Order: sequence, then C-alpha cells, then structure tokens
Amino acid sequence: MNPITNPFAPGAGTPPPELAGRDELLKTIHIAIERTRRGYPTKSVLIVGLRGVGKTVLLDRMRDDAEADGIRTLRIEAPENRSLPALLAPQLRLCLLQLSRNEAAKDSARRALRGLAGFAKALKVKYEDIEVGFDFDPEPGLADNGDLEHDLQALLEVVGAAAKTARSALVMFVDELQYVQEAELEALIMALHRVSQCRLPVMLVGAGLPQLRGRMGRAKSYAERLFDFPEIGPLDPDAAKLAISKPAADQQVIVEPAALERIVQETQGYPYFIQEWGKHAWDSAETSPITLNDVTRVSKEAVAALDESFFRVRFDRLTPSEKEYLRAMAELGAGPHRSGDIADILGRKVSSLGPTRAQLINKGMIWSPNHGDTAFTVPLFDGFMRRIMPDTQ
Repeated sequence: MNPITNPFAPGAGTPPPELAGRDELLKTIHIAIERTRRGYPTKSVLIVGLRGVGKTVLLDRMRDDAEADGIRTLRIEAPENRSLPALLAPQLRLCLLQLSRNEAAKDSARRALRGLAGFAKALKVKYEDIEVGFDFDPEPGLADNGDLEHDLQALLEVVGAAAKTARSALVMFVDELQYVQEAELEALIMALHRVSQCRLPVMLVGAGLPQLRGRMGRAKSYAERLFDFPEIGPLDPDAAKLAISKPAADQQVIVEPAALERIVQETQGYPYFIQEWGKHAWDSAETSPITLNDVTRVSKEAVAALDESFFRVRFDRLTPSEKEYLRAMAELGAGPHRSGDIADILGRKVSSLGPTRAQLINKGMIWSPNHGDTAFTVPLFDGFMRRIMPDTQ
C-alpha cells in the first residue's frame, strides 16, 4: 500500500477524509445561522464533548459552510492565558473591514470600527494583552467606558447593526470556550442576550469540554435559556465503519468487515482514534483488502502512537500530585468515579485532595458529571495512565 496516498489523518483539528455521523448537527447549525441572519429568534449553540470527538473539526466545517453562504465569521481558540477581549478585538476588526466594503453597510461598519477603537483603548489598562490596529478614531461614548460588561454589549450592538445592514450576520466560532474566565463569560453572555433582544444577527457557535455547561450556568443563571448545548460523543458503529471504509474505497481499497469491526472495537468509535488506527492499518497492509490480521498486527503501534502524542502531551503538563490523582482514578477504571473512592485509593481525605481536583478541572483533564463524581475528559486515558505509571505508588 502506498503511504503517500494514505487518506487517514490523525492530528489536532485535522479534517478527516470523511466527516461521518455529524450531518444532523451540521444541519441544525445551518438552520440556526440562517434564522439569525433573517432576524428570527435563535439560540446560540455550544457544542460539548470529550477530547478526540471532533469538536474543532466540526467548528471549522461549520465556519466554512457559513462563509460560503455569505455570513461574516470570526474563529478563535481560547487558550488558558489570554483574555477574551484580546482574542475578539483583532478578529472583529477583520470582519468589520470586510463589512465596510459592502456599499450599504459602509457607514455602519465604520461606526463599529470606531466603537472597536474605543473598546480596545478603554480596556487596555485592564487587559494588557489587547493588540489591535485602529482604522478610525474612537467615537466618544461608544463602547469606551472601560467596563467589559457594558462595552462588549455596546460593541456587539453596532457590529450587529452593520451585519444587518449588509443583509448578513456575524457568527463567532470559539473553540476551547471552557478556558475563558468566568467574568469574561458573564460579559459575553450578557452581550449575546442584548443583541438577541434587539433581533440583531449576531450569534456564537462555541465548543468545549463537558464542564462548559456548568461554567456558563454559574456565569449567568439564564444561560441555559440563551444557548443550546448539543453533546457529541463517539460515532455509532455504522458511522465509525463509514469513516474508515469510504476514504479507503475512494482510493480503490477495500477494508474487510472483520477489520472494520476490530477498528470499531479498539477505538470505541472515537474519531481521532479511528484516524490513528486507519493510518497504521493502511501503512501495514501490503495490498487491498485490508484484513483483520493487518489491524491486529498494528494495534500495538497505534496505541504507542497515541501514547506518544495524543496522551503524552496532556500528561506532561501535570504536576506529580496531579499524576497521582489521575493514576488513582485509572485504578478504578474508565469512570466516572466518586471522589471518596479516589481518596481511598490514595489513602487521603477527600477535602485534602480538593485543590488537586480543582487544578485538574481547570487544566481540562477531568470534569464532574454529577456532584461528587469525577471523570476523565480524555477517552481511554485510564489505560494510558496504567501503562505509563504501572504502579499506583
């Protein structure tokens, strides 16, 4: 088999050759965006799911589809050490410059650019990481109070007015939204609430780990009424098989049914893992068809590749105490697990482990499905922890 034509692409946010099993969600987002453009009441959408289920890929596909329909979009990823205003400001500038080329929206887009200049200058003292070019002088009194809650509302209102004049919409695609600070989330929620009340065509399509739902609710109690929270997980067996068989068939390669079954079993349907197994099975097979023996032979290689990339990059960010906590979780299995059971493994009191658990949640390694429960955000991480730390001590 020619490795140059291998269609499978394991990588962070790398589009798979076949985006299987997500058609309904793509359709739902398309409808929401079109309703927003036309001024109909519409909720913003926050996609939640574990690592490796394809949230980033979906965001990028949704953005491409929206851009093709004439929607103005921005796309940001929220890291742990950057402020939301610093991330939004440059991207909003680009959107407004595009809108300013629309003859009907020229004046309103330029006013929004003046609002953006006032917004950035007023908040620069508090958010020192804001860096954005100024195309116009600020308009006094427009989004320049230096208060994020007030100024972000005012800014999104004038941006929404410009998009409406252009008969378009602004859709903000934000990945890793769980890393945004709570005060900034609160300001964003309030701003989106305001533009929704004004029927302005602005919406958010975000993605994050499962704890995002709780974080939004804590930031503003009415968030559950302002957002839909579709949850995506592993692919069902038919979609998982399609994700392997169709890209192979496009290269005139057959994957035997037993080989497909084994890949689904090994990967549990998680899209990232499917790409890893597909890549190794393709490279291992001498010719079509790819057989069960090919898949069996490369399973250890696929696991080793995941250990050195997908899993290891997260493990290396952990402190020794955090590693011990996760190893205790792994001893109990995939989870979720009661905090008391984890404490028992470590011979510690639950209260003494609270700071470590909180740090792991903040790093996006674990989450709490229910009060007192703890689960991994990375699928199959329990197996990795047992491999890399064979002993619990």
